[in-house]
Amino acid sequence: MKIHNHFIMTMGAALMLVSCGQQNQSSNGALSSSAAEKVYVAPGEQDEFYAFLSGGYSGNLTVYGLPSGRMFKEIPVFSQFPTSGYGYSEETVPMLNTSHGFVPWDDLHHPDISQTNGELDGRWIFVNGNNTPRIARVDLSTFETAEIIEVPNSAGNHSSSFITENTEYVVAGTRFAVPVPQRDMSISEYKGNFKGALTFISVDPEHGHMAIKFQLLMPGFNYDLSHPGRGKSHGWFFFTTYNTEEANTLLEVNASQNDKDFIAAINWKKIEEYVNNGGGTKMPANYAHNVYDEHSHTGTSTMRKEVLTVDPTKVPGAVYFLPTPKSPHGCDVDPSGEYIIGNGKLSADLTVHSFDKMIAAIEGEKFDGEAYGIPILKFEDVLAGQVKSGGLGPLHTEFDGKGNAYTTFFISSEVVKWKLGTWEVIDRKPTYYSVGHLMIPGGNSRKPFGQYVVAMNKITKDRYLPTGPEMEHSAQIYDISGDKMELIYDFPTHGEPHYAAGCPAELLAPKSQKIYRLDENQHPYAVTTADGSKVVRDGKEVHVYMSTIRSHFTPDNIEGIKVGDKVYFHITNHEQDFDVPHGFSILGQNSSELLVMPGQTKTSVWEPKQVGVWPFYCTDFCSALHQEMQGYVRVSPANSNTELKWSLGE
Repeated sequence: MKIHNHFIMTMGAALMLVSCGQQNQSSNGALSSSAAEKVYVAPGEQDEFYAFLSGGYSGNLTVYGLPSGRMFKEIPVFSQFPTSGYGYSEETVPMLNTSHGFVPWDDLHHPDISQTNGELDGRWIFVNGNNTPRIARVDLSTFETAEIIEVPNSAGNHSSSFITENTEYVVAGTRFAVPVPQRDMSISEYKGNFKGALTFISVDPEHGHMAIKFQLLMPGFNYDLSHPGRGKSHGWFFFTTYNTEEANTLLEVNASQNDKDFIAAINWKKIEEYVNNGGGTKMPANYAHNVYDEHSHTGTSTMRKEVLTVDPTKVPGAVYFLPTPKSPHGCDVDPSGEYIIGNGKLSADLTVHSFDKMIAAIEGEKFDGEAYGIPILKFEDVLAGQVKSGGLGPLHTEFDGKGNAYTTFFISSEVVKWKLGTWEVIDRKPTYYSVGHLMIPGGNSRKPFGQYVVAMNKITKDRYLPTGPEMEHSAQIYDISGDKMELIYDFPTHGEPHYAAGCPAELLAPKSQKIYRLDENQHPYAVTTADGSKVVRDGKEVHVYMSTIRSHFTPDNIEGIKVGDKVYFHITNHEQDFDVPHGFSILGQNSSELLVMPGQTKTSVWEPKQVGVWPFYCTDFCSALHQEMQGYVRVSPANSNTELKWSLGE
């Protein structure tokens, strides 16, 4: 009894201390309510922000709400996705075509939302495939992949996909230097012979269509991350480099010998002028350009055969190297465009470079030698300042638009807030655990929305219920509206998020497409009225023109299909109501089901190998009579004379 009473008294005192602590907390502009209330979005209410997290090795992009942390959607980009049939349907298979053939996977890293005048405009989001170098454009009215372009002469497409502040270009920087053009040569001949291609892909301002404008063939360093200049530094692009030693083995030792590596400063305006005046060399190349047409609901793949390359030494004044602490990762530019942050992973301090000082050093020709003909500026001449004792293992920096920067420190597992200009550490908060990227909505623009920061952590450990030796990664939301950061929520993320982009929901929600208009469907096999449904044989190919509506397929009984036929089901969803897709699958299908949106047409191929009567059905629960939405296909022997016929209600 004494132990019990003592326990109650102790707990009561503890609760009083906690309560007093909460009551005496200074809000300093932050919400004074509990953390749970800050992330609670009541039933029927909606989140303030969309957050787009890279899916890493899932190959896809995931969409979350902030502050709730609820996952709304997984957008298939580089990976086949049976949930919708992306990469399986005849219309979307071409989207995954490459010069290496059909590649149904990639390692998706860095999303970036399109901008106008340096501010988010919410039209498109660009993402990169790291393994088979590709850049994709996702349409933010449909939340679907609209275009994918392969990047030749590249390997490890990592310092991508970051855009200039009017979305003139999206860049694709190579992580791995390779022989250009590719050829059989000894790896030991790496130094001086391998190249690092920095690809500038133009974006059509009206439709968003991409085209490779030029490739800058740089020295054979590793190009890690990048960001564009903005404001005063618009027209420049900055890339961190490592392995300036040009080692080709045991890089954790051999690529850490130099005291400093570089930030490559690229004056793309100057190179653009050079190219527009006929400069550059066309080089044979082989790369895929895949475009999805929203009117025909069909993707097409075109193989391109050449690319324009530029030697940086041929464009004086276009490229410079800024020394920065060795093995840098993130390369971040503040909203004003003045400060360029190089996050040297092996540095005890966080180094900030000045754009104004860089220009002055260039004009004063204050060079400290050169590398492969490219001038190296003196470290002290471009240094704006250093954040001392920020933490261990700095990786990435984002900005809140209030003069503050936030940097992740991987080794010490924390987010550190510091002041631009004074370099003073203001606040630090731990993360759980081993934080990589972080994201403030609009943090990579002239106009950040400094309400929340999302930290994306590499190790989950004890944050959630264990699910075997592998768990989903962890993201954490911090409220940064006040002077001090406050951790308010954890949520699991799908795949390995390497970066994220966020924007206000009011920028996207009003433009979100609800349906595809049936009267605008230009798919060559579309059936816009049930009367148009039919089955047509062309040798061993059979084309089924099928319509769907709650709660039946037209036709729902088909006979005369034979073993060895190749049956194309062209399915048009006749619904014109928001959020009423229909699914389709048939027994023995060797691909995936299809999910067909209202007003859309999709095609699935089925090759029957056995005689019998095989059912098909709607895979998406669409109405009270969903279970009744089914049909049959009769498959006869290959030498059968069974008549081809189809019916509904007979």
